[in-house]
Parts: sequence; C-alpha cells; structure tokens
Amino acid sequence: MSNPVTFPPSIWAVTAPARTQAAPLTETIETDTVVIGGGFTGLGAALHLAKAGSDVVLLEGKAIGWGASGRNNGQVIPTLTAAEPDMWVQRYGETGRLFAQMIGASANVLFDAIREEDITSHADAEQTGWFQPAHTPGRTKLSQKRVDAWQRFGLDARYLDHKATSDLLGTEHWYGGMLAPSGGHINPLGLSRGLALAVERAGGTIYEATPVLFYEHDGTQWVVKTDQGTVKARALILATNAYTGEVVPKLNRRLAHSIVPVSSWQMSTEPLSDELRASILPGRQAVSDTRGDLRFFHYDRDNRLITGGAIMGFGDLAARMARKAANNLADSFPQLAPPKMTHVWEGYLSMNWDRFPRVHSLGPNGWTWIGCNGRGVALGYSLGREMARATSGEDLASLALPTTTPHALPFHAIGRAIAPYYLAWYKFKDHREYKS
Repeated sequence: MSNPVTFPPSIWAVTAPARTQAAPLTETIETDTVVIGGGFTGLGAALHLAKAGSDVVLLEGKAIGWGASGRNNGQVIPTLTAAEPDMWVQRYGETGRLFAQMIGASANVLFDAIREEDITSHADAEQTGWFQPAHTPGRTKLSQKRVDAWQRFGLDARYLDHKATSDLLGTEHWYGGMLAPSGGHINPLGLSRGLALAVERAGGTIYEATPVLFYEHDGTQWVVKTDQGTVKARALILATNAYTGEVVPKLNRRLAHSIVPVSSWQMSTEPLSDELRASILPGRQAVSDTRGDLRFFHYDRDNRLITGGAIMGFGDLAARMARKAANNLADSFPQLAPPKMTHVWEGYLSMNWDRFPRVHSLGPNGWTWIGCNGRGVALGYSLGREMARATSGEDLASLALPTTTPHALPFHAIGRAIAPYYLAWYKFKDHREYKS
C-alpha cells in the first residue's frame, strides 16, 4: 500500500468523511471500460457504467477528489459562465441544443444522484438554489435576458427584482438577479468520496496512487500503462480536465495545451453567530454574482461562509487573497465586519478563450472533455454520464456530445504566465454597464 496522498489545507479536507485510499494497480488487468481520473466526471462515468452492469475500472493518479473536484467552492450551478444556450445551438445545431438542455438539467441530475445513492450526508448536499445577483443596475438587463434564454431550454429560472434580491441576500448591495432553484451547494471532497463509495458498491473497481503514463489504441483495444501496471479495455474515458498536464505532463500535451489552468483561491470563515446567520443569506442559497472579478459564497454545514476569488501579483498570495475576500464580504454585507479566514487553499480550473467546454473523441470508444471555465461540478458529473452512454453504444445523435478536434493554444506557456493578469481586464469591465 502506498503512502496516503496529502490534500490541500481546505475546510473540505477537515469536514469530509474519511476514505481509506484504494491500493494502486500493480498488475495487468482487462476490463470493458477504463476511466482515467477520480473527479466528478470520472466518478459519474464509472457509476453510470457500473450500475448498468458493465465492468469498469477507474484509475486515479493521486487520490479521489485530490484535483479540482475536491478543491472547488462547492457551488452546484446549472448554467455556464459565458456560453449562453442559444450560442450552443448556433455553433452545434441539434447537438448544441441537447448540450444546453443537459446543462440546464445538470443540477437536478446531480442532486437526484446524491439522494439515490444515499450520500447526502457525505456531500453535505443542500439543494437550496443558486442565485446570480447583478452588481450594477444595468446588469439586471443581462439577468433578465439570461432568465428568458434558459427558460426556453427547460431550466426553472426566475428573475428577482431589487427588493426580492435584498430579501434573499440580506443586503441591498446588489440590484436584481437570476435565481435557479435547482442549484445549491455541496462539500466537493465529501461528494467525491461519496460517489467513489457508490461506484464500489455498484461493482466498479478503483485504483488510487496510480498515475497513467500513457494510453493508446492498438487497433483492437485501449492499452493504458500506469507506473506499475497495465489496463486493457474496449473503451476509454479520459476525465482529467484542468489537471491533464499536471500529474503526468506528457499524458496528452495537445489536450493539456488547449486550455490554460488558472489558480482559483477558496477559503472559509469562522462559523457565523446565530444573529448574523439569520440576517445574511437566510435561505442558504449558493451565490455568485455578475462581476468578472467574481464575488461568490455559500454556507457550509457549520455556518461558515465559503468564499474565494482571484488575485494578481506576487508575495504572500494566500494572505492577500484572504484579506481581499474578507473585505469583499464586509463591503457586501454592512452587518459583517471583515471575517477571519480559517482555511485558505487553491486549485486549478481550466479556462479557454471563448469559455465553451470542449468534447473530444480520442479514437474508437474513447472520449474526453475539457474546459470547465469555473462550472465543473454539475457539468462534470453530467458529461461523465453522457460519455459513458457513448461508450455503451448509444446513438451519438441522441447524446449531448458536440465533438471537436483539440487545438493547442499558441504560446501556451506565455498564456499560463499572464493568465492571472487578465483579472485586470475583468475589473475594468465590471465598471461598465451592460448594453443589450
């Protein structure tokens, strides 16, 4: 048995139920489908296949939930950051329509799975809704436009005016916004571990501390080489997203260079007093506003506010980010002094130039996707399920898989270096009113 993997110092690592790390793969095995990556996508794919009676093996290079799936803020959001639903239809036609509908349904799909697998307590799951408040009066036009668009694709989306927004949030800082009642929040590491438990209960096999060195299709099957073993399989799902080039840099360079991994900081306050808890976000929704330099937050099970953000420059970034996030909370909620942050951590999210997630075929019965753009929780789980359906032989025309060819971004190394400074452009845009 290898040594247990060390997790970042997140509140999730403190509060998630413990998991005994699975043994690494040390032999040559055969299976029907091999899944690479133990985050929401890989676990969602493996769970779907195992419950359908398929023989599935999941390989995780570190530990379940070690990457983005265990480090994120925990918001379950049934929309994307910039790629609006009509844009998917314009780009991909009927497949784009299916993809937009899948996104709109993704939060319900995830929460339904949590309840069905009886892992609500693992995940600290609260389907209390997701709210996107407008940070300027003009951005309310954008909120109304988004509500109208997503409603046409089946999402229960509602526009709240200034008074309803103030009542929901417990502050008059914002001006209106879009509410998606199907959204909510979870403990992402707890959810990852709960899904792993569900996969194992359904008959799937998980190997941890098993980095994949390379994979190939030899003309008849997929051959996956790890540092100590080999898997041979009919089908393959690569579910490594932002960490595709991080654990094993040579795993798929073109795919890894098609996105820019961007550091996203997360943090938690001390538990709020009962008085503050009653006045700030009384309905316990997940919130992320319309700023590019985003303000986002929700409660955990112990009434800590979980927040975060992005920051430019050098020095003690964790301390600087904690001060920035604390001041943002105090600015947003006059009743709250800048809170102390007890846990501060970071992880990568995968960004691309147009913020459209990309789905790629790797070869016969081989699938992957990349480019969460900060919306990977609900989307990742649903896309894992969709790729599993593809490997099972379902008609691709019925699936939400708008397939493209991966293209590496030019000057990728430079892009990684300057990506944090794109925040300055976001801040500039935050002061401009939306014009329809």
